[in-house]
Amino acid sequence: MKKLIWLLPVLILIAACNGNHDYSPKPRGYFRIIFPEKAYQQYNSQYPFTFIYPKYAVIEKDTNVAPERKDKKLYNMKYLLNMQFPQFNGTLHLSYESITSKKVFNELTEDARNFAFKHTVKATSIDQAIIHNPDRKVYGIYYTIDGNAASSIQFFITDSVKNYMRGALYFNNTPRLDSIQPVLKFVKKDIDTMIKTFRWK
Repeated sequence: MKKLIWLLPVLILIAACNGNHDYSPKPRGYFRIIFPEKAYQQYNSQYPFTFIYPKYAVIEKDTNVAPERKDKKLYNMKYLLNMQFPQFNGTLHLSYESITSKKVFNELTEDARNFAFKHTVKATSIDQAIIHNPDRKVYGIYYTIDGNAASSIQFFITDSVKNYMRGALYFNNTPRLDSIQPVLKFVKKDIDTMIKTFRWK
């Protein structure tokens, strides 16, 4: 009788485990993101350029200079701006440089390429698109960096004669493409609008 009492729970456990239930792990959850309405304003200042940017972004002067730029005489670091997206914890870093010679122009564009391809280790792919707006003398290259890289979008624009500007988008959290993809898609439209409306003074 005692053996039967011990055997009963074991039989119940075996029967429960042999049920036709399909179990799968719960997918990773993310916070619901509420996107603001698209609305834009003109950026105008003492800087030698102007463009349209979103009203939910904040533009401020950048005081933190990357170490790789400090050591180069190539950069005057006079015009460094951050376009902050506070609700997304992201920043579009913008830096303007004067082109003083063909050599400087080549170095600036090569640096932009090197900065983008520094993310090759984490990136699954890096696509390049040509920026070509001859009416406004705005030319350049747009880098789309896929994968869990620290920066997803980088670009440079220039008039090829005396003006050059570089941009790099960073989110201030651990790079994970599946979590930032909706935000990235939203902010990408703002960057595209900025480039399409960009003008040299």
